[in-house]
Amino acid sequence: MRYIEIMDTTLRDGEQTSSVSFSASEKLAMAQLLLTEVKVDRVEVASARVSAGELEAVQQITRWADSAGLLDRVEVLTFVDGQASLDWMQASGARVMNLLTKGSLNHLTHQLKKTPTQHFADIAQAIDGAQRAGITVNAYLEDWSNGMRHSPDYVRQYLDFLQTQPIRRVLLPDTLGVLTPAESYAFVHELVNRYPALHFDFHAHNDYDLSVANVMEAIRAGAHGLHLTVNGLGERAGNAPMASTIAVLRDFMADQVELGIVEGSLYEISKLVETFSGLRVPDNKPVVGDNVFTQTAGIHADGDKKNNLYFNDLTPERFGRTRSYALGKTSGKANIENNLRELGIQLPDDDLKKVTQRVIELGDQKEQITREDLPYIIADVLGQTNTTARVEVLNYALTKAKGLKPQATLQVRIDAEQFEESAQGDGQYDAFMNALKKIYALKNMTLPELTDYAVRIPTGGRTDALCETIITWKVNSRAFKTRGLDSDQTVSAIKATQKMLNSLE
Repeated sequence: MRYIEIMDTTLRDGEQTSSVSFSASEKLAMAQLLLTEVKVDRVEVASARVSAGELEAVQQITRWADSAGLLDRVEVLTFVDGQASLDWMQASGARVMNLLTKGSLNHLTHQLKKTPTQHFADIAQAIDGAQRAGITVNAYLEDWSNGMRHSPDYVRQYLDFLQTQPIRRVLLPDTLGVLTPAESYAFVHELVNRYPALHFDFHAHNDYDLSVANVMEAIRAGAHGLHLTVNGLGERAGNAPMASTIAVLRDFMADQVELGIVEGSLYEISKLVETFSGLRVPDNKPVVGDNVFTQTAGIHADGDKKNNLYFNDLTPERFGRTRSYALGKTSGKANIENNLRELGIQLPDDDLKKVTQRVIELGDQKEQITREDLPYIIADVLGQTNTTARVEVLNYALTKAKGLKPQATLQVRIDAEQFEESAQGDGQYDAFMNALKKIYALKNMTLPELTDYAVRIPTGGRTDALCETIITWKVNSRAFKTRGLDSDQTVSAIKATQKMLNSLE
């Protein structure tokens, strides 16, 4: 069993994603969660000399890390630039520098226009300065993958030099994301065998969508550490994604490697990075996507009920998530039964068949159906009277004027009682919710926490287009969604809210 170090570079390489820029406070929050909850071994938090804001961010992180005894796990990318990066490092409070050097003769010749001997002398000077300042040095071999392909003698010459220097780790980036899995294994295997005293980290990019496969082969070849990013953020097509990589190593290489990562925190950090980066995670992204633990086909739900026939080792509970069963045209009775069970509803077999058929018809019309829609579908199909809404928004007035806070007045019926309240808010819907909270306070009842609010409008640009509002609520650690549809965004949100109120009842 080999312990594999995981270095997260979301805050440095991940921030090189187009349009992504993290504030100092966001970087601090992510670094804290990564080191204390996700339990990565190291975090690369910035590049030296980028900006005053970047320096402030690193200073905040290093102050916190020093107080928590984690300062040696915070790293910064630096450059072979005489004293400049070293001065920046000392001002930042960081104590580990990842020195960016040239890992291919092509980069060395055409970008630096220097000979290997000249480059090595500059590197030795940078390492010596860091040593005298008490700073640990790791060395990046930029464009290493192309170096192994086209100038392997230079790479060996460079590593012969590096093993004479007081460095902690050698960092091997597939800078342009061009490696195949076979090459990843062959190149890493050669270096691990040739330089047994050196610690090698593998840094994959995902340009050909091979990053996780390449990581797996690099570890199989003997790499000692990996560089990953949350949600696969990074330059161009991004880096190897943390959640997928950890799942692959745990499930396919558990007899060979040991990891310190806490799987149950991977979804939490994914959502935090999604929020701070502004880049939505695709619904079908492995491990952290919204749909990856959702069964849609009825035959799958039936197989799960009979002996977990469609389960694999990627169980949602590992990652702090739950399995769900989608409702649509491919739904079968088992899908419907699973969702009704969550609502505490049981139906006779004949009625279940009718409801299933209605769900399929709606799905065929491209209607989106949620678990919370099922009581209404049941009422529609079976003509039941006991599913009449206990809560009804009877009337409301919404006002908005320049320079004044929006205001809402509403009438609500709860069973046989009728209530009327007014409130202000930061927006019309916020005012509506504040008035609703007043009404529920009179009943000594609390409303669920609103955790997500999404609005979707069909393409075409018409001003009278329908607007769908999807609101996610959380009550007693359980999340559920309700939808409203109207040509007015606030009205569609109110419709979604009324569905939530009756779902609670």
